[in-house]
Amino acid sequence: MDAKGPNKDNRTTPEYALYQRENFWASNEGKVPPFNTEPGALEELAKEKLTQGGWYYASSNAGQSYTHTANRQAFYRHRIIPRMLVDTNLRDTRAEIWDHKVSAPIGFAPIGINKIYHPQGELPVAKVAKELNLPYCLSTAGSQPIEDVGKANGEATRFFQLYMPHDDELTISLLRRAIDSGFTACILTVDTWQLGWRHDDINTSNYAFYHGIGADLGLSDPIFKKRLAADGIDPKTMPNEAGAKWIDNVWHGRAHSWEKMPWLIKTWKEMSGGKPFAIKGFQSVADAKKAIEVGCDGIVVSNHAGRQVDGACASLDALERIVDAVGDKTYIMFDSGVRGASDVVKALCIGAKFVFVGRLWVWDLSIMGEHGVRHVMKSLLADLDILMNVAGFQNIGQFDRSCLESYEKGYDLLPQKSKL
Repeated sequence: MDAKGPNKDNRTTPEYALYQRENFWASNEGKVPPFNTEPGALEELAKEKLTQGGWYYASSNAGQSYTHTANRQAFYRHRIIPRMLVDTNLRDTRAEIWDHKVSAPIGFAPIGINKIYHPQGELPVAKVAKELNLPYCLSTAGSQPIEDVGKANGEATRFFQLYMPHDDELTISLLRRAIDSGFTACILTVDTWQLGWRHDDINTSNYAFYHGIGADLGLSDPIFKKRLAADGIDPKTMPNEAGAKWIDNVWHGRAHSWEKMPWLIKTWKEMSGGKPFAIKGFQSVADAKKAIEVGCDGIVVSNHAGRQVDGACASLDALERIVDAVGDKTYIMFDSGVRGASDVVKALCIGAKFVFVGRLWVWDLSIMGEHGVRHVMKSLLADLDILMNVAGFQNIGQFDRSCLESYEKGYDLLPQKSKL
């Protein structure tokens, strides 16, 4: 690729494809690319780097991983139709999400307990998101204080993912901290009142919070500190008990219902000055319609990457149904099963406006910290930029269903497991 070509000086977004050339040229300067970004290779390398607990938590899925497998199978039934002799020299990967102009329709999915993957937890991830101008979503189960993550993310776009406690005062405190730290949207996750049945984690008592690891976001909350004091729990001398009390307020096993949504939406809107509110975890058209009725500004079609309900439908198939039903009525985002740029493009073609990725950057945080996250996300942007170049797309607005050759759902009836 010609690094001196005129395209990069005239494009509205960086020529991410040049990262390919940078890696091709590296050996001439006595360097090598950091590591192989092929998803299977990433997974194997992360397994070598992580502790057993870290590996199990990152890789575990609900039950026998059949939902996880379905997520990947759904991508295989859609094929991109390339177009040739299209002038893609000034192609544009830009996207907009809730009035934020970002580099691409790709964001960092909310993933908790990052300290089990790297000592600095969420901080290097938030920093890379800022550098690349991609939205970052912080999980309530995060292992760094909200304020510190906000500082690491600087002036970039960031959202707060809420696991809602059954303690309204604590919920309000978390929202206030997020707003004061520059988080500009609230995304409520509704598929995880408690963790799904994950065999490896259960077999090894692998729950970091119960072992004094990763509760920093909660332990730094002023209301939660009062709750600890009331129970006589000193987090310095009783870290296991403190961590358990925190996560038992987050993944509490007590379902919320639609009746609670008006209060939460009203509270967030009043506190934030009307900033967007979305719900994450829908697979049902009926739920998507209900979310619009109660006043959500968007939804995330997701099955938690197959980690909550085993034997459930593929998230991409759910996206298709939901877009058909309400695609013109709300802002639809997507996650679960994304492993590369072609997956991002397929989800956009089906009708998502934005796509979140998770396990890709988790593996790389485990492998090489900040540098690893930067490498995989720059590689994903390069992958997208190159795909648009060689497949004839000038901007992301051109992605629609006419760009796909889609087949009937013909998944094998016999259970199969997917490595990825």
